[in-house]
Amino acid sequence: MPGLEPAPFEAYAIRYATVARRGAENFIGGDPHESATRMDYFVWLARRGSQAIVIDTGFNAEAARRRRREFLRSPVEGLRLLGVDAASVTEVIVTHLHYDHIGNFELFPRARFHLQDAEMAYATGRYMATEFFAAAYEPEEILAMVRNVYAGRVCFHAGDAEIASGLTVHLIGGHTRGLQVVRVWTRIGWLVLASDASHYLANMGEGRPFPVVADVTAMVDGWRRVRELASAPQHVIPGHDPAVMERYAAPSPALEGIAVRLDAEPAG
Repeated sequence: MPGLEPAPFEAYAIRYATVARRGAENFIGGDPHESATRMDYFVWLARRGSQAIVIDTGFNAEAARRRRREFLRSPVEGLRLLGVDAASVTEVIVTHLHYDHIGNFELFPRARFHLQDAEMAYATGRYMATEFFAAAYEPEEILAMVRNVYAGRVCFHAGDAEIASGLTVHLIGGHTRGLQVVRVWTRIGWLVLASDASHYLANMGEGRPFPVVADVTAMVDGWRRVRELASAPQHVIPGHDPAVMERYAAPSPALEGIAVRLDAEPAG
């Protein structure tokens, strides 16, 4: 009913790293002769007054060196520039346990981590003995999450769950067994932070799956679910697309190239 909606969140994408890619690395069946594009790495912030919920925690400079990524800044520095102190954050949503989404745990000492049961089972289960599935996981980061479980700092979910009024998580799978997306109520309606349910706009928009995948059929089904969760198709935010930095405006001139505000209609 009108008037019963929760207070809206502000939503931000914070860019912290980048790397050059070939088309064949971004789409199953991609043409290896396609011109190079880039992959950007983000963490996300949903903020409402003094309430700040961080989505994913990125990786650090050492991981960037090891995996040959261009490290731009620590994700917590991006948060700081938006007025959020990582040391004071109490709620972190982990979309999945790949290395580029779960580093920097130690920089969030007060946080509890929201994770799907299926993701922990997948990341510690039989498929991690196969390089194809294990390559995007860092064993030390998985061990760190297990230690957080024993410390009582992990809140597990089995499917859809409400984290706060106007902010929910939804199990999608596909890319990994336990990938979850985040649905956020904003001034423009329901926004979906798709994370790796769709790395690029073209993955979902053109029906071209990303090649790092646990279940291609679940990935395709996930695109339909993500669209259903958003108020409009343009309110789905892909997880790694450089177009995000072009389609949305920085919240201030000082944050150009660092962060953009997502609770606005995209350009183009």
